[in-house]
Amino acid sequence: MPADAIAPDAKALLDRVLVWDAHSCLPLRPDADVSLLARHKAAGIDYVSINIGMDMTPLAQVVRTIAHFRDWIRRHPGDYALVGSIAGIRAAKAAGTLAVSFDLEGSLPLLGDLAMVGLYHDLGVRQIHFAYNRNNSAAGGCHDQDIALPAFGRALVAEVNRVGMLMDCSHTGHRTSLDIMAASTRPVVFSHANPRALVDHPRNVTDEQIRACAATGGVVGINGISLFLGDASSETVARHIDYVAQLVGAVHVGIGLDFLFAPEVDDAPPGRDRDYWWPPAAGYGTAHSGIALVQPEQLPELAEILLRRGYGEADVTGILGGNFLRAAEAAWG
Repeated sequence: MPADAIAPDAKALLDRVLVWDAHSCLPLRPDADVSLLARHKAAGIDYVSINIGMDMTPLAQVVRTIAHFRDWIRRHPGDYALVGSIAGIRAAKAAGTLAVSFDLEGSLPLLGDLAMVGLYHDLGVRQIHFAYNRNNSAAGGCHDQDIALPAFGRALVAEVNRVGMLMDCSHTGHRTSLDIMAASTRPVVFSHANPRALVDHPRNVTDEQIRACAATGGVVGINGISLFLGDASSETVARHIDYVAQLVGAVHVGIGLDFLFAPEVDDAPPGRDRDYWWPPAAGYGTAHSGIALVQPEQLPELAEILLRRGYGEADVTGILGGNFLRAAEAAWG
């Protein structure tokens, strides 16, 4: 939909509220073009959590990537701010800068050491998965045997709660995710996962998981990848939002685009077995072929669709960012 076709009330609402993207991805390389974040800023997004590594990413690559991202953001203070608190996010919004913090998709870069959680927190990580698609010593992955939360995972829940990060069960196995949510004393989120009742894919989440997430005070972030949505239209995103809102309330749904800023850039570590991490039988295909992405520029259209469907301004404000803001405030402390 052209920008001039968006209703004035939707435009005004987007300008006024804090817009939160719970997860998107720059290439995991120390030479990545971080200026690509300008698309989020131009689209009216106020905060984004950027991935700095996954379970298959070697520690040296994680460290160099986060060093590069931090350095670049700090050298562009007029447009971007590295934030670690709710006050920092609010200040960035007031200053017209894009607030950025980081997330880690999997616990293997912790090297089995709980002390690493605090180190990543100090470096700007505010959100963490325990597993990425496959099982490890801390958790089960969604494309692997469905296991209970191991002892190290239970210790990790306590440490993440203590340090003050959002626990994220995206990419996590069904039983492990339920165990994490039962054990956590703070809100747990699915930063980028869609209802499995609408698209039956192992990466999506069941009604049981959605209800358990809401019971923690958490939020399900609807992601923008067509494989998990059905297609990449704003109407389809709204349909997934509707489903979660009707199941557990609009206060437990948000946006986690999982936007790939440069899908053509190869950031694979040497020896990565793509078919292991993204099984072809689950529809991933080769690289990103055949997968469409919801664009950040679609958010004004999404806001208009939600208003047209009868959502009140308070609900839309929460979906666009207020719900994740609330969960983060409770988790970060």
